[in-house]
Amino acid sequence: MDVAHCYLDGNADAVEFCPHEAFRNILAASTYTLQERVGDQQQSRSGSISLFDVDPGSHRLELLHRLETTGIFDIKWNPIGDHSSPLLALADADGYLRIYNLLDVSSAPGAFLRESSSMHVSSSMCLYLDWNPSATSISVGLSDGSVSIISLCGSQLSVQKEWKAHEFELWTTCFDIHQPYLVYTGSDDCRFSGWDLRNSPSTLAFQNSKAHKMGVCCIVKNPNDPFALLTGSYDEHLRVWDVRSISKPVIETSICLGGGVWRIKYHPFSSDVVLAACMHNGFAVVKMKGGIAEVIETYSKHGSLAYGADWQRGRSDRGDGGKDDVVATCSFYDRLLRVWIPEKCGATS
Repeated sequence: MDVAHCYLDGNADAVEFCPHEAFRNILAASTYTLQERVGDQQQSRSGSISLFDVDPGSHRLELLHRLETTGIFDIKWNPIGDHSSPLLALADADGYLRIYNLLDVSSAPGAFLRESSSMHVSSSMCLYLDWNPSATSISVGLSDGSVSIISLCGSQLSVQKEWKAHEFELWTTCFDIHQPYLVYTGSDDCRFSGWDLRNSPSTLAFQNSKAHKMGVCCIVKNPNDPFALLTGSYDEHLRVWDVRSISKPVIETSICLGGGVWRIKYHPFSSDVVLAACMHNGFAVVKMKGGIAEVIETYSKHGSLAYGADWQRGRSDRGDGGKDDVVATCSFYDRLLRVWIPEKCGATS
């Protein structure tokens, strides 16, 4: 069921609901727009972050705040900690990692972002980022195939480690939330790798170069199963891995989703359900059980590349006393942001 939609000010590439309890209504959306060279003018990459207030019950999708930036490839809220306040990290086309505080104004309705720290990580573009579980480190994938591990102490950012992990663009990097000394990376070189941060320099725990027929776009660890991990690829397959033997991960099952699997997000309450952004084939809700993966719902109301996808952490009240799951999705060239409610992923009563 559709809740609301709007058009952003640039090509839409990422959406992230804030996971922090008091701010679960806040949705961040980012853009990346390549400005082609005109005459002597240099080619540039512009972007923005927009904050929205989302209330599915009243079909509200209200713009609260917008920041103009350079082109953004990825955004992520910090994980929920005992005393943590909401922070939004972004990876941009100028090679910067930037951290923003989410501020709430008590004298007026709304929220806004204020930059708290930034770091020029590389002359290459920052393509992807992931927080470690304690929100003290961020892994950043770079367009030259390198990965950087950046520490965050207060508002100070510093490079812990950096190494050349792949030959081509490093599209995704992921901390193992059960073993945070492990970092996974995936690249345009079709390789899926794991790295042990306890060694200096970081050592290769494994590398699989045969499973993916095209570039690896995303890697996500199952938050409730220490041995389960998912990868998505341009080859249109979502793969479920068993990583209990870290030196030799094994594919348990895979499913073709009909488009490059750009993003995968686990359901916040059901660890056997994921939302996938499938580039040329819209969005899919996939259920995995007993070694079998199946598509239980698709969403095709976007007219361009399906890039951004996320679940809202709180559930929306239904009129009959039950609760619904809420998702946000965005597509690139048509600049479209949609909020909707899946019909088949297990709404509770």
